[in-house]
Amino acid sequence: MKVFISWSGDRSRAVAEVMSDWIKCVLQASQPWISTRHIERGSLWFSEINEKLRDISVGIVCLTQENKSKPWILFETGALAKGLSSSRVCTFLVDLQPSDLVDPLAQFNHTLPNEDSVFELVKTLNICLGEQALEERVLEKIFNVYWPSFLTSFKSALEENMPREVATPRSDNDILAEILDSTRALGKRIGSLEKESRLPDMTRRSFPPVNQQLWEATISEQIKQLLSEGLDEDEILNRFVKMGMGTPKIVKIVRELLSKRLDGSFGREISAEDL
Repeated sequence: MKVFISWSGDRSRAVAEVMSDWIKCVLQASQPWISTRHIERGSLWFSEINEKLRDISVGIVCLTQENKSKPWILFETGALAKGLSSSRVCTFLVDLQPSDLVDPLAQFNHTLPNEDSVFELVKTLNICLGEQALEERVLEKIFNVYWPSFLTSFKSALEENMPREVATPRSDNDILAEILDSTRALGKRIGSLEKESRLPDMTRRSFPPVNQQLWEATISEQIKQLLSEGLDEDEILNRFVKMGMGTPKIVKIVRELLSKRLDGSFGREISAEDL
């Protein structure tokens, strides 16, 4: 299993190298690969990235305050996302929090540099090994052995590569605006799904037994409307079948209602047992 580790900037590169060596120790069946060229290198860089992406199973993007908005890290992340499902692209937040990110980087699975979060990342990588995956109890033991070394190397990488740029923190208004936009988008999506899933018919499940008379009246009105349109009994039954009301009991009740409507004796009460 090949793991593509993306970086941009000295601090991000140092962390990427630490992760590459450490992942290989924890999961020996893995093959970490670090991207080492920026977009300024031109077509050679682009060709190599595309070549590597063909066999990549998981992508890890090392994000820092300095590179989170840089064109090349966004480009490389986009290339990863295009070739892999979002669940296989993970961002490693070196010196920032999820709230520091905006789309598209905010959409990925974030890993923080703490024990629990990194272990979740390792479990994801282990799953991607398929038949070579370790049992979780074995994985946990190995992780516990190597975690202290990662922590030491990670801290050294940060201390030896201090940020060169002072990142401007996101304002509260900016974060609130993003939350509002996301909430609105989610609301629209939920509304759309509700419209798509709303059934045009009214089945037994839509009404409790206490509302059977209302249910009967609704069916009656539908039948009356269809009769006024000149449809015969079979055509009306076919309409109900297409509307998802084609169970034998429902068809029987519709037929009885049709018969009573035609002879003027409509008034049968439907019991819960009929449905």
